[in-house]
Order: sequence, then structure tokens, then C-alpha cells
Amino acid sequence: MKRNAKYYYNKLKATNIIANFLNLSSIQISNVLLLMLLIPIITRIIGIKEFGIIMFASKFSQLAGSVINYGTGQSGVRDVAFHIKDSKKLSPVFYSNLFIRVIIFALYIVLLVVLQWVKMDYYPYILFSIPIALAEVINPLCFFIGAERLKLFNLLNLLSNIATIIAVFIFIKSPADSIWVNFILGGANAITYLGLLIYFGRQYGLRFRFPSLNELINIGKDNFYLTVNNISVNLQQSIIIFVLPRWGLAALLGPYTLCDKIIGQCRILLITVSNAIYPNAARLFQQSTTLWNVYRKKTKYLLAGVFLAGSVVIITLADPIIFILSKEHNITAILILRVMALVPVMSALNVLNVLDLLLKNYTNFIFRIAVLLFIESVIVAFVLVNIGGALAIGSFTLIVETSAVLMYEYAIKKPYLQNA
Repeated sequence: MKRNAKYYYNKLKATNIIANFLNLSSIQISNVLLLMLLIPIITRIIGIKEFGIIMFASKFSQLAGSVINYGTGQSGVRDVAFHIKDSKKLSPVFYSNLFIRVIIFALYIVLLVVLQWVKMDYYPYILFSIPIALAEVINPLCFFIGAERLKLFNLLNLLSNIATIIAVFIFIKSPADSIWVNFILGGANAITYLGLLIYFGRQYGLRFRFPSLNELINIGKDNFYLTVNNISVNLQQSIIIFVLPRWGLAALLGPYTLCDKIIGQCRILLITVSNAIYPNAARLFQQSTTLWNVYRKKTKYLLAGVFLAGSVVIITLADPIIFILSKEHNITAILILRVMALVPVMSALNVLNVLDLLLKNYTNFIFRIAVLLFIESVIVAFVLVNIGGALAIGSFTLIVETSAVLMYEYAIKKPYLQNA
């Protein structure tokens, strides 16, 4: 048993997982570089205030995207990995995932039509951010991860980012043009994803078919808990952004969203790590839960150590980081960034905990934690906006993220989960 465990542990660290990590890392590095180039370009043209409004609309569309995706970005990786060698079984996975997204996107458009009669903050900006939600409908990343074929995705993602930067240079000339920023970002992704989606379907011989009602109902049931969790995670990070204008703290919206974007890149890198090991981790888990537990714990502490070092760098260099990105020595943004710098450490401690429950198919526990965190995030946001000030607002994500770590650790260490 020990010999087999050692063999599979070494296998987990071998060629496929390294290739996946490098490809996914390249995708995210490309996205990070895009952001790092765009923030100075955008903020110097439109200012930090308008940047906050753009990010408000972007977060709204990303929240809609987490609903539209309906957990298929996670379950799709597993299902594709299981059926990649059988096109007859892969085809239902492919089209069922896409159709459930299309249906929810149509409902989202209806919601936006209804919202025109409600006094929604920055409603025109939200309308021009529809391409961000549309891109989530046709995002084929989970299919490429499950198939472990990421080189083409990586290349086209890079080209799309270059095209986005060029488009921003051409079309964004003044603060009046800021409404087009999210349209450009989402549109470039949507065009790229559509091409990749068509390529994937042809590459694996997936002929067009309408999914059956039962297939859609099964996804609806199976992914409900994952979807609620994804919405909760999104709101944990963004609910404070939505309430700031409503509570008369719109002046903090720009500095906070700028810092949130910086810290958000660390979260993206952690998601990259999780996605890179997911296909092989699923196979490893099937062979030995003991080995998976050992691997999870070692990796968790390694990631936490790496991101702690990064947090120290961010705290130390907060002022030059803000100045490079915005060309302003914004004291509010510097304080918020220093408070938020520890968030990636908490996220690093938790990223494999989420994957552990997902591999064990304990989506009901993910759901329960998501509900608790959502309730907490609403309460914490309400308390902090009433306190006011950069220090209080900057601590929002850190408080919620720390609570998430404690909840997941408690769930994993429960005796009946350990013996499962």
C-alpha cells in the first residue's frame, strides 16, 4: 500500500500536472499583464473615480456570470476528464453545459430589461457590460482543462489580450468613453471563446444536439449547491462594492476597486493552481484518499508560505504599487491595499479545502458554508459601511476570507467526513 501511495504521489507531480500548471499559469499571467497594462492606461485617461464605476458594472456582470456558469466551470472539468475518450458520452456533457448557460443568460437579459424601471446605480454602464456575461456563456476553459489541451487556449487568450489593449488605445480617449471599457473587454473574450468552442466541438467530433429535458434537470439539481457557493464567493468579494454608493461612500469606490483588482490577481493564481491539479487529483483521489489528504496538507502550507511572502512585499511597496498603476499617491488606496494584503494568505490556506469537498462530492457542505458566508458578508458589510473609513472598508474581504478558512477546516475535520 505504501509503495502504491508513493507511486501515485510521484505520478501526481509528473508531466501532465506540470504542463497543465504552466499552461494555466501562462493564461493567468497573460490576464494579469493585461490588467497591469490597462489600469494605468485607463486610470490616467478617466481617473480613479470613473475606474470605480467601471469596476462596479464589471462586478455586477461577473456576479451574473457566476450564475450563468451554473457550476459547470467546476463540474465540467471532472465530467470531461472522465469521458474525454468517448465522444458519445462527451457530447451530452458538452451541450448540456452550454444550454443551461444559454437559458440562464436569456433570463439575465430579461432581468436587465426589468431593471430599467428601477433606480439602479450606474445602469448604463451595466448594460454596456453585457458582453462580459455573454463571454461566460461560451467560455470553454473547463472543457480544455478536462481534456488537458490548453496550448491553443493559451495562445488565443494572449492574442485576445493584445487586441484588447490595442482597442482600448484606439477607442478610449476621455472620461466620456469609459462606458465602453467593459464592452471592449467582454467582447474580445466572447469572440475568442466562440472560436475555441467551435474548435473543441469539431476536434472531438461533437455533433450538434439539443440536450434532453432530463439532462438539463440533472445539471440543475447536481450543480445547484456549486452555483450557490459561487454566488456566495462572488458576493463575499463584491457586496461591499455594491453597497458603497448606496451608503454615501462612493468616494471610496475607486480606491477600493483598484486594490480589489490587485488582490484579485492572487486569487486568480490560486484558482490556476487548483485547476491545474484538478484532473490528476480526481484520478489520484479515486486511487487513494489517504495520499490525497497528505498531498492536500503539504500543498496548502507551501502555498500559504509563498503568498505570505508576497503579502509582505505588497504591504512594504503599497505606495509605489498604487502610484505605478494610477499615477497618484492616493493615501486611501494605500491603506486599503495594506489591509487587504493578507487576503491571499487566507485564500491559499483554503483553496485545496474547497477542492477536497468537491472531490468527495460533498456539495451540500459547500452549499451550507456558502449560505453562512453570504449571511456573514451581508452583516459585516452593513457594520463596516456604518463605521466608515478606509481601514474598516479594507478589512471586509479579510474578515470574510478568514471565516471561510475556519468553516472549511471544521467541515473537513468532522469525523464522518474523515471516514468517508
